[in-house]
Amino acid sequence: MSTTIDAHTHVIAVDEESYPVDPIGGKRSTWSTEHPVDIDGLLRALDTAGVERSVAVQASTVYGHDNSYVAEAVRRHPDRFIGVYSIDAMASDAVQKIQHWQGFGLSGFRLFTTGTTMPGQADWLGDPASYPAWSYAQEHGIPICLQMTLDGIPALQRTLAEFPRSRVVLDHCARPVLSDGAPYRRAQGLFDLAEHPGVYLKLTHRALQAAAEGRSTVEEFLAALVETYGSERLMWGSNYPAASGELVDLVAAARGELSSLSEEDLANVFGRTVAAFYALDEKDA
Repeated sequence: MSTTIDAHTHVIAVDEESYPVDPIGGKRSTWSTEHPVDIDGLLRALDTAGVERSVAVQASTVYGHDNSYVAEAVRRHPDRFIGVYSIDAMASDAVQKIQHWQGFGLSGFRLFTTGTTMPGQADWLGDPASYPAWSYAQEHGIPICLQMTLDGIPALQRTLAEFPRSRVVLDHCARPVLSDGAPYRRAQGLFDLAEHPGVYLKLTHRALQAAAEGRSTVEEFLAALVETYGSERLMWGSNYPAASGELVDLVAAARGELSSLSEEDLANVFGRTVAAFYALDEKDA
C-alpha cells in the first residue's frame, strides 16, 4: 500500500499561557474544548492509524492568525507534519505575514471565510484588498487552503481570473449541498471550478456525509468528481480531531466509503495528491 497522508488535521495546545486562545470571529469552536489533541497526541494517533504524515492546518477557531503552535509541530517533527498557517488577507501587512510564517518552514496559508463558529460566507473573499496575498502566493508557488461555502464561488472565480496560476485546495469540497443527487445541479459551481487546473478538493468527513444525504450516494459523488477533476486533484483529510472519534476509525471509515475507486485513484486520494500539492518530494530532496 502506498504512503498515506492526511490532508487535514489540527493541533491544540494544553498550555494556553504560551499559546493563547484568540479565535477568528471571537468564538471558540466546541470541538476544540471537548476533544482537543496536542502535538504528541496527534503523533500517537498517526502512528496508531498507520498514517505516515499529516497536514497540520491552523485551528482558526482557536488561535486565529497566531500560528505558533502549528509552527512548533513542524519544528519538532518536520518528517511527520506539513504546516498550514492562517493569515488575514485583507491586512496591509499580509505579504509580510506570509514571508514570516514561511520562514518557519510552513508550507502554505489558510483563508478562513466560514465555519461552525462563523456560518455563512464572508464578503471579503475576492476583495481587491486581498489581492497582494494572492499575487505573492502565485509568484512564489505558495499553496492556499480555502475554507468557504458554495456561495463564495463567484468571488473565487473572479480571483482566479486575476491569478490563474494559483494553487487552491477547498476544505470540505466547499461544503456542498448534494442531496438532490447526480448530476448535482445544486453544486454545479463546484464542478465548474474544475476548469481552473490549480483548484483541488479535500474529501473530508463533512463532504462524505453530504454525499450520503437525500438522493446522493458517495459512490455517485466520487464518480462525478473523478470524471470532472481527476483523482490527481482530490485529497482525503480526516479533519481530526474536529471530527469526533479516533483517527484510526476515521481512516477505516474513509477507506470503506471510497472503496469504489480504483487502486490508482485511491493512491492519489490518500497520499499522492497532497504530496504533489505541497511539493513534498522537492522538500525532502
